[in-house]
Amino acid sequence: MRSKFSALRLVLPYFIFASLWVLFSDHALVAMVGDPKLLAELQTVKGLLFVLVTSLLLFLLLCLHLRRLRAYLEARRANESSLRQAAAVFDSTQEGVLVTDTASRIVHVNRAFARITGYEQAEVLGKNPRIFSSGRHPEAFYQAMWNALGNRREWSGEVWNRRKNGELYPLWQNIRAIHDDEGQLTHYVAVFSDISAIKRSQHELDFLAHHDPLTNLPNRLLFTERVAQVLERARREKQHGALLLLDLDHFKHINESLGHSRGDQLLKLVGLRLQERLEGGMTLARLGGDEFGLLWDNCPHADQAADLAQRILRTLNEPFDLDGRELFISTSLGISLFPDGEDNVEQVMRNADSALFKAKSSGRDSYAFYSQEMTEQAHQRVELVSALRRALEQQQLRVHYQPITRLADGRMIGCEALVRWEHPERGLVPPGEFLPIAEESGLIGNLDVWVLEQACRQMRHWLTQGHDLAFMAVNLSCRLFRRSELVREVAQVLASTGLKPEYLELEITESAVMEDPDTAEALLTQLRELGVRLAIDDFGTGYSSLQRLKRLPVHKLKIDRSFVRGLPADPSDIAIARAVTALGHSLGLSVLAEGIEIDAQVEFVRQLGCDYGQGYLFGKPLPAEDIERLWPVT
Repeated sequence: MRSKFSALRLVLPYFIFASLWVLFSDHALVAMVGDPKLLAELQTVKGLLFVLVTSLLLFLLLCLHLRRLRAYLEARRANESSLRQAAAVFDSTQEGVLVTDTASRIVHVNRAFARITGYEQAEVLGKNPRIFSSGRHPEAFYQAMWNALGNRREWSGEVWNRRKNGELYPLWQNIRAIHDDEGQLTHYVAVFSDISAIKRSQHELDFLAHHDPLTNLPNRLLFTERVAQVLERARREKQHGALLLLDLDHFKHINESLGHSRGDQLLKLVGLRLQERLEGGMTLARLGGDEFGLLWDNCPHADQAADLAQRILRTLNEPFDLDGRELFISTSLGISLFPDGEDNVEQVMRNADSALFKAKSSGRDSYAFYSQEMTEQAHQRVELVSALRRALEQQQLRVHYQPITRLADGRMIGCEALVRWEHPERGLVPPGEFLPIAEESGLIGNLDVWVLEQACRQMRHWLTQGHDLAFMAVNLSCRLFRRSELVREVAQVLASTGLKPEYLELEITESAVMEDPDTAEALLTQLRELGVRLAIDDFGTGYSSLQRLKRLPVHKLKIDRSFVRGLPADPSDIAIARAVTALGHSLGLSVLAEGIEIDAQVEFVRQLGCDYGQGYLFGKPLPAEDIERLWPVT
């Protein structure tokens, strides 16, 4: 239509000019010229002039037309080039492209469309895009999309569609309504990307952010979020719940003796075994290290929580198979019931942690409930750790010495060095109160080294004075015994104090030796090569095998006081004391009975053949100056 109108604009001036020339030129000549001959000549000239003017006019019109035609052809070539480029992009783009007419019939798709949807072009041409519908979106979703296309001529959003094989998948789609130059709707173009991989990555990242990568259990972040939700619901619905914290006893020893890979394997097995015991309304999480959390959102009574704790203890007491190796572990549990007043998540977690500490302090392999008393104890424990650090710095610690007697003649043959804390305000703090705190806080290693140095210095002083003592016994804690630099530290103390190694006797508990027998045997061998004496303390409580015991390079066995307390009346204690004494002598070791408090006990162990005795009957732990008063004046 536009081209016809342009042609008419070109022809119309010529038509008007030619018509006027034909109509009026002859009349004008006749009126101006009377001579017929001249009139004929002028009419000839007029004709030639008309031909000239019209030819010139046609020439100009033809030039204008050719210029416009050339411009049109150049524009068309450029447009075709753009169309070819667009077609190449259309066909090679990684996004799927779908074009429909105004009746929503598919008129064109690209290769990426076939790759993403599984449909070939021939299968979808002329079809309505509803064939891809997943059924996950309500009618209101599509209504909002059409409204946006009508108002803004475009829409973008996430859509779930269905592939040819029936698989649902998410895609991000942009739809535009296409209009011609006159504003008439001609097509709809949809460009979309498959975002399944992005969704999977988001899901994996979310899972990693909220789950433990080793056990795939919820982590501390997700666990605390669920505790907050359950706590709020419990308040709203007036229900009760329980939070249990589980800690594997002495797990670090497993890592140190068997390696971290075996330790990780054990944690996985623990998580699987606990998951098998979960009931409805329970959430299990690994909070870090060997600590697990269990949330029970509907636990109305404390006895139900206690029953759950007992079941968990029994479950984890069963042996674990680590690559054909049978391993036994024990567990400590702390229980906090909620809601209790204005408890928040942090308070509930702290309460359970306090209960867990109580369970560990009570001998482990057990459970304990939280109480207000435990909170006060926790505060005291924090204060005690700080005070103990100051005690080390300000020399508030003292070493007391308990006599060790040779039973054959009743003569004091040596002493055991025992640490005491002389608090400036509280006075003498009981060892049972501060030694566990020192163990938990990590101060016990420094404490042991300090006691070792003080005891060696005191022993050197007594020997210089001429006192006839055979040895000074010093306890090594489990933490110090596991330190790789122990042998070097002992050698340094001996060198700095000037005490000969044969006068120092180091006592290691049987349980410390049996945590990692191979490492312990190697360490004891190095200590013996140093020249010091070695004793196994609390013998009979650590379940050591005879095969292992006979290989240990020790000099002495100490019968634990728990087996001496019932002598000479208790048949079981009699049997154990007799067996330990005979065992020690058969292995060429001396035997010491500790905890002797009455004459009947000393007489009985003397008859058994025990070499040494120790206990309140012979003397309590005393300061060095008080021990010196026990020696006869020479």
